[in-house]
Amino acid sequence: MKSLIQTRDTRSIRVFLVGVELKSRTAADVSESLAELEELATTAGTQIIGEGVQKLAVPVAATYIGPGKAEEFAKLCKESDVDTIIFDDELSPAQTRNLEKIFGCKIMDRTALILEIFGQRARTREGKLQIEHAQLKYLLPRLTRFWSHLSRQRGSTGSIGGEGESQLEADRRKISERIEKIDSELDKVRSQRETQRAGRQRSQWPLASIVGYTNAGKSTLLNQLTGATVLAEDKLFATLDPTTRRLRLPTKQNVLLTDTVGFIKKLPHGLVEAFKATLEEVVQADLLLHVVDISHPQAEEQIAAVNVVLAEIGAAEKPVLMVFNKMDRLTGGLAPHLREKYPHAVSISAKTGEGMAPLLAELGTQLRPVRDFLDLRVPQEKAAVIARLHAVGQVVSSRYTGKNARFKVQIPPHLHAEFAAFVVE
Repeated sequence: MKSLIQTRDTRSIRVFLVGVELKSRTAADVSESLAELEELATTAGTQIIGEGVQKLAVPVAATYIGPGKAEEFAKLCKESDVDTIIFDDELSPAQTRNLEKIFGCKIMDRTALILEIFGQRARTREGKLQIEHAQLKYLLPRLTRFWSHLSRQRGSTGSIGGEGESQLEADRRKISERIEKIDSELDKVRSQRETQRAGRQRSQWPLASIVGYTNAGKSTLLNQLTGATVLAEDKLFATLDPTTRRLRLPTKQNVLLTDTVGFIKKLPHGLVEAFKATLEEVVQADLLLHVVDISHPQAEEQIAAVNVVLAEIGAAEKPVLMVFNKMDRLTGGLAPHLREKYPHAVSISAKTGEGMAPLLAELGTQLRPVRDFLDLRVPQEKAAVIARLHAVGQVVSSRYTGKNARFKVQIPPHLHAEFAAFVVE
């Protein structure tokens, strides 16, 4: 599918941002939302020329902003040679068409911009399918090409056959057929993920998923903990495709750690739907690591935005470990009310490695499996058994006397039979 943002030449796309201050929003809310929209536009590779805000009691049905204000912004944009106008809220198809007539250039909303960024960043076949699905769902009600001159000819029976299929109808049919095909392919992806998940469950390894607002430092944390090489940039939605790595805890326990796509305020519902195959890793997780950029002035609002998406995908009741990241940027330490609200939270800097030991310890505590406490006597000549015991169990005490070694250990129940011959009754 072609990019939603079209270029006229090789220069950067020049954009103008538009926000609306409604009764339900404060000026600070609108300013923060527009700042985030600017980040999104920059991430998409555009050049910000300016921005405008209008105060309204409710959005105007036909043009979202008032027609007078639209004419004013249109004049400004024409003088500045603006290519694209980006609205901070979702527009209806009719509003988009009406605004395009007034501005005489491309009109986008926040949803279209996020879809554009996702389209640029998706790398795997699964990610590309999910993005295409969301883009087509977004495009379907916005097809406006009423090309009557391309309609098929009437049948030989005259008026009985009626006018043939219009170009618009043909486009809608093709898009609907493509959506159905992608749905079928995404079902296969879900089936493959279920098979992979079943394999992991046989190994008895718990799954922890890293969630959080976009650019909170999730990929950096995965890299710091597991030595992975996931792309980590100071950009919104730097990574989209989930990455799973094994993490060895100090308790000798193996954990599968998954980095997931970042969330954002006003995340398009169509994107949540399209990414359900990916977000199932969150739903199936034993523990969620909610990474927060604690240095961000809107950190608590971002926590709330992530919780909204978690509720939407059915993961609101999952156990959560709050991880306050970017402490190296924070002056004055963590606010007391946050310490009180999240008593088990861990403060870290994924970039410098600060706080990794307490984080691993808390992970070990929260993911502690049911273990059998055994008293074992193992001949010292059975070095492989002793090595295996240290690899899979948590040795509480050990004592080497004569030809035998005595161990008090905690091991997972499914490994009990492996050491049954050495149990001291």
